[in-house]
Amino acid sequence: MSTVREAMVPDPRSLPADASAQEAGDLLQRPEVRAVYVTDGERLVGVVTRKTLVREVVAAGRDPQTTPLGAIAERPHYTLGPDVAIDDAFRFLEEEDAERVPVVDEHERLVGVLSRSVLQRRLAEDEDPADDDDPLPPAA
Repeated sequence: MSTVREAMVPDPRSLPADASAQEAGDLLQRPEVRAVYVTDGERLVGVVTRKTLVREVVAAGRDPQTTPLGAIAERPHYTLGPDVAIDDAFRFLEEEDAERVPVVDEHERLVGVLSRSVLQRRLAEDEDPADDDDPLPPAA
């Protein structure tokens, strides 16, 4: 594994910018869904989380069935390109304390999401036991 493309989760949960906040809320009810990526065509325009829905819809007194996601989606703090080296991406996620980052191509199209926990597991699986600095002694 050498690039983000090989470690990312392809086709993350996304909805179009004209979808309703209610539709995002329905997806976010699932425990495995932590964010819904909002797109305009294929281009990433923002992210909606449970926190976004509470702040921008519930607390603001908006109707979730008529509030479009494009009006409440937050621009992602960071994005990564699919051809970024895995080591650089992992270092970036650690330095920024980011749990997941959308992966976009050169046209800002959403192509995946890189999760720090998934990346940690994959990097651990790729480690070569022969590279261990403290090898076990030979069996007697």
